[in-house]
Amino acid sequence: METTLSSREIALKDAWGKLKSEQSNLRIRDAAAQLAVSEAELLATQVGESVTRLKEDWTSLLVALKKLGKVMALTRSEGCVLEHKGNFQKISIKGSPAHQMATVIGPIEQRVFFSAWKFGFAVVNDTPRGVMRSIQFFDKSGTAIMKVYVQDDSKVEVFNELVEAYKSADQDANLEIGQFAKPSYAEKIDLEAFTKDWEEMKDTHDFFGMLRKYKVHRMDAVKWIDDKWAYEVDRLAARRILETASSAQLPIMIFAGNKGNIQIHQGKVKTIKQMGDWLNVLDPQFNMHLDENQIAHAFVVHKNTEDGIVSSLELFDEEGEMIAQFFGLRKPGLPQLSDWKALIDSL
Repeated sequence: METTLSSREIALKDAWGKLKSEQSNLRIRDAAAQLAVSEAELLATQVGESVTRLKEDWTSLLVALKKLGKVMALTRSEGCVLEHKGNFQKISIKGSPAHQMATVIGPIEQRVFFSAWKFGFAVVNDTPRGVMRSIQFFDKSGTAIMKVYVQDDSKVEVFNELVEAYKSADQDANLEIGQFAKPSYAEKIDLEAFTKDWEEMKDTHDFFGMLRKYKVHRMDAVKWIDDKWAYEVDRLAARRILETASSAQLPIMIFAGNKGNIQIHQGKVKTIKQMGDWLNVLDPQFNMHLDENQIAHAFVVHKNTEDGIVSSLELFDEEGEMIAQFFGLRKPGLPQLSDWKALIDSL
């Protein structure tokens, strides 16, 4: 199907071109914000040129990414970007089609929620550093879920094969953008019963079921629970976490993501750099970029498990949405590291 652009899309494409000529280093996400459109809509103006729409065969396409070899996977929340270089090693698909999820284990670690996936694109751009190839996924609002970038040692021929195999018959640049309904949350709860359920958790994953049971917003949960289980700390506490983890070579876990994907870092961090409002981890196989401007609240949170207390630092934005979480590296069946607990308690 030949791509045709509507007058709106032509105007949008021209406006983006003008922005790029004026701001050569402008990222597409920032350009979309300036133009008051979604990133997916802006990207779609290039369909038929540098961009190819992909079929909505998400589970199959995710598994096929294993064939690319070493890539860079990028996932972000509004305030935190995680980038991992490695292979999509082990992928397990679970659930019925409408609610399928995937667990990705290996150098790239993710928890994928396909119900939020709506658009996919293959992108081939000429840049000052050479040709950049990527496969990018977006939700129905046009917000990026995950981007997978081909590296020097990736299998470029496989990328070309995937684009051909998963190319959509629909190469229309016009996207039907929708919005997510805002969930309603309880304004007050039975705090005594809620606290009892919190104290009786057997696993950190029990927390999500508890939030659903009481229809409580996550940030309200940590605000309302007794200080024994959660309390607010300095909003820039992640600096201390990363600096200490780096100097002591304390292995940690970092979670960040969105409605369609949570990416997870597991291991040590080494190079920590503050660049203006951005707190960064700049290691060879892992980068984190945390926009401290977005952090409105930071909480230390303790959860009961069969292996003892598990403690985290949780960052929230002004809307109460999760930006990132930090844990000590821990495997099921083992207690959390005493050095991690001491670091969390020092906050």
